[in-house]
Amino acid sequence: MSSATSNAFELVKLIQRKAPEYLDLLTASTEVEFLVAFDSLLARAVNHLEKNARNLSGLGEEGLTAVLVGVLSMPGLSVTQETNSNGHVDVTVEADHCNPPRIVLGEAKIYSGPAYHIKGMTQLIGRYTTGREGRGLLIVYVQNENISGLTKSLRTRLDTILPLQQSGPTCDCSLKWSFTSRHKHSCGDEVEAVHVMCNLYIG
Repeated sequence: MSSATSNAFELVKLIQRKAPEYLDLLTASTEVEFLVAFDSLLARAVNHLEKNARNLSGLGEEGLTAVLVGVLSMPGLSVTQETNSNGHVDVTVEADHCNPPRIVLGEAKIYSGPAYHIKGMTQLIGRYTTGREGRGLLIVYVQNENISGLTKSLRTRLDTILPLQQSGPTCDCSLKWSFTSRHKHSCGDEVEAVHVMCNLYIG
């Protein structure tokens, strides 16, 4: 084995040991593999916000999203704020190494009831999403207590009124206090959105 090959092999082993999600992201060959790897990174970013809720308590939606974007960004994964896609999207994630490109659009809201949440869904699904992107992302900063109860109540409301041509009931997601919904999009396909609830209650 040549020195260069050996060094490359050692680097891969190091990444696998230190940052397995990053390696999974780099080597993802399907949309499903990419989303599984991305969900791990997203969970870590949300956990960072939750552990620092007291330090972040003075921030609004844009400030909280700036922190989230900073934590998610890494070589090979471009994460930006206010990038244009038929409007200024709160969070745009682009996997630079993928072909075809993998793009995740996200809308971020401080939780203020189901109506405000649906407003965010309308922006994400009805305005920003073209149908070419992967699963959409709704980041919900919950500053109230009882995030579990609020999540259940929100899901019940969505499953009752089925906004934005929602296709059936919401489904559980691998991330705690989070769920997915599917919607008929103007492109003619169904699009999926994951609603990620972030616990920022500080008492």
